Amino acid sequence: MAGIYLHIPFCRQACHYCNFHFTTSLHYKKELIEALLKEIELRSNYTGSEPIETIYFGGGTPSLCSIIEIKSLMDKINALYKVSQNPEITFEVNPDDITEENLAGWKESGINRLSIGIQSFFDEDLTWMNRAHNAQQAIDNLQLARKYFTNISIDLIYGTPQLTNEKWEQNVKTTLSLDIPHLSCYALTVEPKTPLDKLIKNRKAENINPDKQSEQFLLLMEWLETAGYEHYEISNFAKPGWRSLHNSAYWQGHKYTGIGPSAHSYDGSNRQWNISNNNIYIESISKGIIPSEKEALTEVQRLNEYIMTSLRTIEGLNLTNVDETAGSVLLNASKKYINGGLIKLENNSLVLTREGKLLADGIAANFFF
Repeated sequence: MAGIYLHIPFCRQACHYCNFHFTTSLHYKKELIEALLKEIELRSNYTGSEPIETIYFGGGTPSLCSIIEIKSLMDKINALYKVSQNPEITFEVNPDDITEENLAGWKESGINRLSIGIQSFFDEDLTWMNRAHNAQQAIDNLQLARKYFTNISIDLIYGTPQLTNEKWEQNVKTTLSLDIPHLSCYALTVEPKTPLDKLIKNRKAENINPDKQSEQFLLLMEWLETAGYEHYEISNFAKPGWRSLHNSAYWQGHKYTGIGPSAHSYDGSNRQWNISNNNIYIESISKGIIPSEKEALTEVQRLNEYIMTSLRTIEGLNLTNVDETAGSVLLNASKKYINGGLIKLENNSLVLTREGKLLADGIAANFFF
C-alpha cells in the first residue's frame, strides 16, 4: 500500500505554538493550487504501481480551500494514480470552517475522515493559543460534523501553563460525550522562533512544566483506557476499528508521496522533502522542476527509524523484524528498562509500559545503532 499527503500552507491566523510551514496570506492561493495539480502529475510514478490506500490533506488549514479546489485535486489524483476502491481520505479542518455547505461539499469530494483542530474546549486556552475559534463553536460544529461524518478525529493539547488537571479532565469528558472515535493528544512543545518561544523569552508568557505534562499524560492514558480506547501510538487513541490508516502507514514504513511546499516523501529507500517556500515552490513547479532535497537511507538509518517508530506503537518493536545480531543487541539493551518497569517483553516484542511512554524518545535514542 502507499499514501499521498498534500500540504495546504494557508492559515487564517498564526497559532502561537505552531512551527509548521504556513502563511496567513491567501494572495497566491490560486497559483499554489495550480502548482499542487502540476506536482501531482510530476510525481505520479513516485511509489510505483502500489495502490493508493490513504490520502491526507494537511497543513496549514486545508479547510480554507474552496470545494471546487478540493474536487480538482481529488479528480487529478483519481485520474493519474491507482487509487483503491475504499481509500481513507482525511481532511484537516478548523472548527470555524465547519458549515452545512462545507460538510456536504467535502463529503461529495470523496473526503471520508475529518481531523478537527479543537485543542481545547475552554475559551481562555484558545485565546492563549491564538486559535481562530471559540469553545462553543468547537462543540456546536463537532455536533454538526457528526451528522455528515462518522470517522472523526480531534486534536487536543495538554501541558499548557494554565491547564489544570480538572480542566484537562473536562476536555476529555467533553470529547467522550460527543462520541468522537479518535483523538490525537499532544503535549505543548515550545518550538524555536515561534511566537510562543518569543513570548516566553520576553517573560510575557509562562514556560511549560515538564512534570505537569507527564502527570496529565498519565491521567489521559488512564481515562481513555477506561473509556475503551486503544492507545495505539504515543499521541493517538482510537476506539477499536477507528485507527488512522494514513498515520499508521508512516509508522509501519510504507511508501508515500508528499505534494506541496515542505511536504515529505518516502519511496522505501529514500526520503525527499520539498522546499518550505511558497514562491520558489510555485515558480519551480511551473517549470516542471520539483524543488526538493533527497537523502538515501543507509541500512543503519532504516533500522534506527524502525526502532523509533515501532517503540511508539502498541505493537512495539518486534525483534523478528530485525536481523539476529541487531535483535540480540536490542534485547540485551532492553534488560535495564524491563527491570525498571519501563518495557515489557511480549511475544518477542519490546513494548513500552505506561511509565515507559513518558520516556519514549529517550529510550529509542539509547537503542540506536
